[in-house]
Amino acid sequence: MRVIGLMSGTSYDAIDAAAADLRLKGDDLVLTPLGMLSQPYPDELRAAVAAALPPAPTSMADVCRLDTGIGQAFAAVARQAVEQLCGGSADLVVSHGQTMFHWVDSGAVRGTLQLGQPAWIAEATGLPVVSDLRARDVAAGGQGAPLVSIIDVLWLRGRPGVPVALNLGGIANITVVHGEPVAFDTGPANALIDAVVTELTGQPFDADGVMAARGQVHEELLARLLADPYYARPAPKSTGKELFNLAYVARAMEGLPVIPAEDLVATVTTLTARTVADAVRRYGGTEVVASGGGIRNPVLMHLLADELDVPVRTTDELGMPSAAKEAYAFAVLGFLTVHGLGGTVPSCTGARHSSILGSVTPGPGGLPVISAAARPPVRLLVE
Repeated sequence: MRVIGLMSGTSYDAIDAAAADLRLKGDDLVLTPLGMLSQPYPDELRAAVAAALPPAPTSMADVCRLDTGIGQAFAAVARQAVEQLCGGSADLVVSHGQTMFHWVDSGAVRGTLQLGQPAWIAEATGLPVVSDLRARDVAAGGQGAPLVSIIDVLWLRGRPGVPVALNLGGIANITVVHGEPVAFDTGPANALIDAVVTELTGQPFDADGVMAARGQVHEELLARLLADPYYARPAPKSTGKELFNLAYVARAMEGLPVIPAEDLVATVTTLTARTVADAVRRYGGTEVVASGGGIRNPVLMHLLADELDVPVRTTDELGMPSAAKEAYAFAVLGFLTVHGLGGTVPSCTGARHSSILGSVTPGPGGLPVISAAARPPVRLLVE
């Protein structure tokens, strides 16, 4: 089956599309990458997303407009992926949508909201669309995150020691692949770095970690940030920009003298490296396999390597294009859905059981037709 995965993360800077041929072969799920493309959000739409994210107020009219606008933007990228990555022919589109709110109450997730109306994607591509993948895990008592944990477990299982998959998006999450797997959000990855840089310079991120490299860590501010109770909570747990945003940094700075811009960026960059490393150490990780936009920040990666006395490598070294990993992961989740297979690892999300994820929007030809009963895979092979 030829599947296109669509993803926009908590940094909401671009929509990524990755295409793959996926097939079940005995106990293996075989993924053959066909390529990826990425398109930035239109400026007006990105500004509208930013204006609606917590803690900003919004309205149902804004939500409706965003659901349509994001859906249309995803549809345009999906149509481009069908033509450019799949030679004009695909079987399924899987859309993560754009996370706008992740409702966490006393450590339990009560709901999660991803916008991007899938009907626009189905209409633009003529293909069935799997979307809204997180809600079912939440309904089963899970965190709804990190959903990529099933791909991490299938892919890294069998490697020596205790491999840890790390995603450095807006929020950082890890999957510990050893015994009964564990996965959770460790805290911010790029979320605070981007927020601070945008506020101070108007630029969307710290390109090549230049500002962090020039700065000195403000130890008092770092200690205040590290004191947040989220870091001490046991897994499974998840978080988002509802907590880790500019207001969070501003509260921690109350009563402190003015901190130079470069020092502030260096401090929040160190916060990301320290909290990720603390989580990896807690579970005895023997190697870290990283992906996500944060791996393009050499200062962050250097800090992380200094914090950890284990190899830190990217998924590219193991055959999985790091820039496309999450989009490929959602392609896999949608593939599992249309085969009637669960898409979660309960020990990773905290759910009562594994669930078949998402909702399916039919294409003009109806729902995907699966010719034979499928059994859950135990390994993911990338070839």
